[in-house]
Amino acid sequence: MFKKEYNVQRNIQEKKMRLRALAKINLGLDVIGKREDGYHEVRMIMQTINMYDQLEIEKKDEPGISITTNLPFIPTDERNLVYKAAKLLMDEFDIQEGITVELQKFIPVAAGMAGGSSDAAATMIGMNRLFNLGLTVKEMMKRAVSIGADVPYCLLRGTALAEGIGEQLRPLPPCPNCYILIGKPAISVSTKMVYEKLDSAQIEHHPDIDRILEGLQWHNLNKISEYMGNVLEKVTIAQYPIIEEIKNHMKEHGAVNAMMSGSGPTVFGLFDDKDTAEHACEALRESKIAKTVFLTTVFNNGGH
Repeated sequence: MFKKEYNVQRNIQEKKMRLRALAKINLGLDVIGKREDGYHEVRMIMQTINMYDQLEIEKKDEPGISITTNLPFIPTDERNLVYKAAKLLMDEFDIQEGITVELQKFIPVAAGMAGGSSDAAATMIGMNRLFNLGLTVKEMMKRAVSIGADVPYCLLRGTALAEGIGEQLRPLPPCPNCYILIGKPAISVSTKMVYEKLDSAQIEHHPDIDRILEGLQWHNLNKISEYMGNVLEKVTIAQYPIIEEIKNHMKEHGAVNAMMSGSGPTVFGLFDDKDTAEHACEALRESKIAKTVFLTTVFNNGGH
């Protein structure tokens, strides 16, 4: 199950591994308030989707972490979450050997889809296997929160309720199978900026997370869609109205509902019919309002 879930490919010598780092969307995102340490208390429903980056991790005799990537603007030093994840385990377990990581990015960057966090989670899985560290997923999740709030979820994957700053996780019944249309405009959004501009005391409409939980319990896509909501939309859409345009475009082309993921600017639409989803995907491409357009499905643990 562990190998299947993480799509791990290993060679016989355990010197090299290829892993898939899957993206996420939020079916609901609520902010309860702001803590004294400056972090926001959240209540979110997270969902993994079949869109992924690919990492090839290989042991090397010389110490150090060497990262290469297909995108020239991605840092390959200690600013990269892959580097942070590898260094965290190297330091704790006194690993003297080094690694090279070839990172192929396909998940949009700074897009509200946890691409960097998922890359870090995949790195922890790879390090754990390559160096026989013997950590369980739960033990890795405890360590992962120091890298970023979304990293523990990216280790867990599937459908989950996230609370606290996002690190308190509870697995949920799997999201019903459906088609997910991803549309990201040609902009990047700083999560830090969005949360700094958010005044949690001024939020007028909170998404009904409990109703979404009921929809998941009943395996009812329409109920989940009806109560979807993201309080960060108000901040990000005020800065970038094109997000609203993409949402409306998806709904006009048959989405059961459409919403911004995370702090944006990526928009996703849920579709219960493949033909409708494919036509909506083609229409969104032709409209040119989204730079990245991708049609995919939900990923649920256990092969749902």
